[in-house]
Amino acid sequence: MQVFKFGGASVSSVEKIQQVGLILQAHQHQQLVVIISAMGKTTNALEKVADAFFEQRTTDALQLFDQVKQQHVTTAKYLLVTQFNACVAQLADFFTEAEWLLHDKPVRSYDYYYDQIVCIGELLSTCIVSYYLNEIGLHAIWQDVRDVLRTDDNFRDAGIDWSYSTAKIQSLAQHLPQGSICVTQGFIGATDENESTTLGREGSDYTAAIFANILSAESVTIWKDVEGVMSADPKQFANATYLPELSFEEVIEMAYYGAQVIHPKTIKPLQNKGIPLRVKCFNDMQLPGTTISSKRVKQLPPIVIIKAQQVLLQLNTLDYSFVGEQPMMALYAAFEQLKIKPNLIQTGAIGIQLCIDDKPEKIDALAANLAHMFDIQVSKGLQLFTVRHYNADSMAQLTAGKKIILEQKTSITYQSLVL
Repeated sequence: MQVFKFGGASVSSVEKIQQVGLILQAHQHQQLVVIISAMGKTTNALEKVADAFFEQRTTDALQLFDQVKQQHVTTAKYLLVTQFNACVAQLADFFTEAEWLLHDKPVRSYDYYYDQIVCIGELLSTCIVSYYLNEIGLHAIWQDVRDVLRTDDNFRDAGIDWSYSTAKIQSLAQHLPQGSICVTQGFIGATDENESTTLGREGSDYTAAIFANILSAESVTIWKDVEGVMSADPKQFANATYLPELSFEEVIEMAYYGAQVIHPKTIKPLQNKGIPLRVKCFNDMQLPGTTISSKRVKQLPPIVIIKAQQVLLQLNTLDYSFVGEQPMMALYAAFEQLKIKPNLIQTGAIGIQLCIDDKPEKIDALAANLAHMFDIQVSKGLQLFTVRHYNADSMAQLTAGKKIILEQKTSITYQSLVL
């Protein structure tokens, strides 16, 4: 058993879906579970639908959703011949699922409605891809992942019910016909009340790792539009280098600091069972790609990660008391309650400097939660630079012309928050 994952960029056009077909034809004699994300920028489009709905702009929400509908029907039209009518009929069921909600009025949290609406993207993309695979002669079986991947109700960052999901996914695999390809969705799941949930942005990688862990897969392959994992974003750094091998430990550190190559939760399920993760080139399947495993890799070049839209919070104790156990306990309790992951923390005698992603609703909630203990000042419009395996040249190049607001350094990792 192997698990393949194709991200949104890999299914963003007719030509790219056809390339998915070519890749799967080349591996059709292997037992495959294929995890697929929403097409292109569909998730972003559906987020706008969710925003309009929650703000009770029903007409806007329906018009925005109609654009999503037309995009997918058009893709199916240009991709399919014999399977077109059947595909459109199934797409219509998903459209109805969303439109039924959009005609209602919000009475629950934004995160709940976000998950009910945004999950439609993966259902639409996998529907189209599965019909296309069957049209080109592959035996693809479409599976609604919400029927097998049980989660809690922590909407937008749901936790997995491993016991229930293991039983369901193993049963699914046991009943797959020989020679068939299981096509299912990444990023989404469902509660025991059949309410849709999502696993966090870019969570399709995590879905692939969950399936691989439960099925004790031989490997997981993530197909991307790059040669493999790079030392930096090649769109931002012309001198970015290809990394043929990485360890699980290195990749989880990269993910922790914000690298977009692998979803942060992906590594643990794979490492726990020693399942290698391969990042392969979508446009040239003959390239070796990057292999991520338990093997330690020495002498890595500087690996650069940039996080934009960062906020610095300066927390000072109200009565000039030292930042000790009680203030830190209150701070971390607020992190847990509000699902905030600090990207950088530095403490002083009476103050804490805290860098987090710029999410206004979470910043406001954090300030309200800690107002009894801290005076809080907010600085926005910052970038966080992280360099793993840094050297003097990489640090100087990265911060040239920037105003350094905050800086931290260990023997392996350098971070600077800059304006």
